[in-house]
Formats: sequence, C-alpha cells, structure tokens
Amino acid sequence: MLLLPFLALLSIPFCIAASAQVAHDKLVKLAASNNGVIKLDENLFNLLLTPSRDWSASIHFTALDPRRKCGPCKEFDPSFNAIGKAWSKVPAVHRDTHFFATVDFENAMGVFQKLGLQSAPVVQNYPAVEGPRKPANGRTSPIVYDFGNGFDAGPLAEQLSQFTPIPIPYKAPVDYARIATGAGVLLVIASGVRAFLPILRSRWVWAAGTVLTSLVMTSGYMFVRIRGMPQSGGNGQWIAPGYSNQFGQETQVISIIYGLLSAAFLMLTVVTPYQTNAARQRLQVYLWSGVILVMFSVLISLFRIKNRGYPFKLLL
Repeated sequence: MLLLPFLALLSIPFCIAASAQVAHDKLVKLAASNNGVIKLDENLFNLLLTPSRDWSASIHFTALDPRRKCGPCKEFDPSFNAIGKAWSKVPAVHRDTHFFATVDFENAMGVFQKLGLQSAPVVQNYPAVEGPRKPANGRTSPIVYDFGNGFDAGPLAEQLSQFTPIPIPYKAPVDYARIATGAGVLLVIASGVRAFLPILRSRWVWAAGTVLTSLVMTSGYMFVRIRGMPQSGGNGQWIAPGYSNQFGQETQVISIIYGLLSAAFLMLTVVTPYQTNAARQRLQVYLWSGVILVMFSVLISLFRIKNRGYPFKLLL
C-alpha cells in the first residue's frame, strides 16, 4: 500500500519535466510560424512564463487597436518584429532558449491588470528560472527595457542581446530611397558643374563669401552656437546683458551693423575717389560718412546696453 504513493512521489519531477518540454515544443512551433515573434493571449502568456522554464523571453506589451490611439505602439511594433525575425535565423541550439513575444492589450487585458501596466509600449525581459541559463545571481524578476535610445531597432537589438545566449544578428535594411536620392544629387551636381564652373572660378564670388563669413563669425555666431544660447530672451528681449552673453538675434543685428560699416568704408576708399563729377563725389562723401557715424553710434549704444558702466557715447 505504501509503494504506490512512493512511486507517485518519485514521478512528480518527471511529470514536471515532461510538461515543461511540451510547453517548450509548442512555443518553438508558434515562434517559427510567425517570423520569430509569438502572439500571446493570457493562456500563452502563462505558458511562456511557466515556473519551471529553462528558457528566457523578451515580451513586448502593446496596444495596436486604433481605438487606443497609441502612436508610439505603432511606431515601435515594426522594430520589435524586425528583432524577432532576425533572431529566428540563428541556430536552433540558441534560438530555442530565448523567445520573443508580443502581448496586445485587446487579447490579454488580464495580463496588463496583473502586471499593473498602465502605458504602452513596454518591453520586459524574463530570465530563465531553471537550467544552465538561470542567472548566476538568482534573479528571476523581469527587467524593463529603457526607451532612452528611442524606438529604432538597432539600439533595441544591442540592449536585448544582453539577455540572449548570443548577440542578436540584426542588420538594418538597405535604405534604397536614400541611395537613390544621393545618386540623384550627385547627377545634378555633375551635370551642373560646367554651368557653375565660371562662377566658382570668379574671385569676386570667393571674396564675397569670405567677407560674409568673416562678418558672421566676428559677430558672435560660433559663440552662440557653442554655448547653445536662445534666439531671444524673455519678453522679446534680444540684447543679452553682460559681455559674456549673447542672443541669436543680437548676432544678426551686429553682423548687419558690421556689414554696413564695411560697405561704407569700402565705398569711400574704392568707389568715391574715382567719381569724375565733383558734386556726385561730394554727395557720396557726405552719405557714407553719415552712414559710418550713425552705425558707430548704434554700435556704441549697444555696448552701453550690455554694460551700463560703458563710458563712451557718440550720437545715441
């Protein structure tokens, strides 16, 4: 009479092992039939996370139903599917020890409630509970994926490879649209070289480009870009107080002032002396001298605004 209970007790581990093997075989077939990603409902979710599992799993919780209006879910879903498809191509000895699965809210509301999930998408990585792939530290609680790197498949594959027996062999698909666009641009440039070559060889074009670049750079453009200064301050203020601060709009105004001063000096030294008409020459002298006087006055007034202790003043 005591022999039967004893034999039943001895058979329990074998029954558990057989049950786990049946679950594993079913999961392998489901993954193979859907490009490496298992679509879960509540029953399959419990089957995937059976307490006696010797496999790990990366589970994607999402809400793709249009009624849920989950834009991030639709954006991330192709990336997760691409990772699952890439994993389906590795050898079975590694592939069948880690599974990728997706749980949609409409198919497994109870799972979301059980886990306390109130947002999507979420990716959780569940380690193996038994066997050689059980973590050395004994931790079997899920690890949540950090979306700090966005929804792209590349960073996702890199991060999830920490939980797979071998790295996920994901390769980004060839962007034929970008290649075609680049080829078109090169074709346009090549066909337009002959037309633009005289312009590119003109010393006046290079001189104008050099002068404009110098005006922009000496006005503080790189200072603003490097320090990440805003275009303007609060209440529409466009002049930053202090010599160590500068707004983007202030840079534009300073470059215009420098440009007008340079043009005025250039006209006085290059154009005006060669005027054959005395009255016209006199008018240009008065005009450009007035421009220089006014622009210098504006420039000095800006210095005074930036530093109230600036002692000099011209007109303004």
